[in-house]
Amino acid sequence: MNWYVLYTKPRWEKKTATELERKGIEVYCPMITTVRQWSDRKKKVTSPLFTSYIFVRLKEKDRNLVFSAPGVVRYLFWLGKPAIVRDEEIETIERWLNNDQYEDVQVRSFKPGERVEIQSGPMKGQKGVVKEVGKKEIRLVLESLGYVVTTKLREVQ
Repeated sequence: MNWYVLYTKPRWEKKTATELERKGIEVYCPMITTVRQWSDRKKKVTSPLFTSYIFVRLKEKDRNLVFSAPGVVRYLFWLGKPAIVRDEEIETIERWLNNDQYEDVQVRSFKPGERVEIQSGPMKGQKGVVKEVGKKEIRLVLESLGYVVTTKLREVQ
């Protein structure tokens, strides 16, 4: 069985994943919790890591089963075929989201367009290109996933 990437309607990731699980399909919708500031309060908000994308694991012949769930738009395609995500990449995302240990790193030395490799931590070995650098966050384009990730990355070389 392979992991496929499903494109969903905007803000339907959680609902679609729940419905697919109810139908017996293995689903992975990576979630992150952030603190949002309103004028009168702060609140922890859980949102999908990849907006409008969820991962489903099923056999090639069962790919059409997902279209009975509300919110599913289409599969993500790569080179004319449905994009397949390796198990190692799903595990890397899970390890990254479950890692609670952070180290401080001076990110001022990174420049947009610079190629970097993560030297330690759960995403060790991932290569990417720096897209933006902030005071506490760095935005990377991860080549193996083909996705832009904003993170408090501390293990970059």
